[in-house]
Amino acid sequence: MVSDVLKTIEEKMKHSIKSFHADLATIRTGHASPALIEHVRVEYAGVPMSLNQLAGITAPEAGMLVIQPWDKNSIRDIEKAIAKSELGLNPTNDGNIIRIAIPPLSEERRQELTKIVHKRTEERRIIIRNMRHEALNDLKKMEREKTASQDEVKRAEVQLQKLTDFHILEAEKASQNKEKELMEV
Repeated sequence: MVSDVLKTIEEKMKHSIKSFHADLATIRTGHASPALIEHVRVEYAGVPMSLNQLAGITAPEAGMLVIQPWDKNSIRDIEKAIAKSELGLNPTNDGNIIRIAIPPLSEERRQELTKIVHKRTEERRIIIRNMRHEALNDLKKMEREKTASQDEVKRAEVQLQKLTDFHILEAEKASQNKEKELMEV
């Protein structure tokens, strides 16, 4: 029972770190990356969809993204969604494909993006700590219901803290890597 709680929480924490990496990939650096826009929500035929479900996205060069819609009728919706996104990108449409020039980042914009990375890292730490709190509650409940001994719960709490520390450290490493990437000129 106690090991089930630890396995479950470890899986949740791993998933949280994986989604954090995906979240950081959406923060723009000076380099073009399809991950930057693939999750932009596009309203197409009345249904909100991720951009990567409507088009192929490539980065043929360091400062350019090319979007090839699978349905030519969706090109206006895609262009509108990218323009409305908080990414500050300016799509150009030639009727068949959409091109997005990724401008180099100014020092001021790099610092703003670094602050965003810090904010998202802190949010991820809070999420992981909340997961730990949830697992601690489950362990305490098991102890109260006598389905786990006090010693088992204490050992599980130590393991839980190690898991929490490890995953918070993973989030911080990902954050530091993103900051280095942002500061590259």
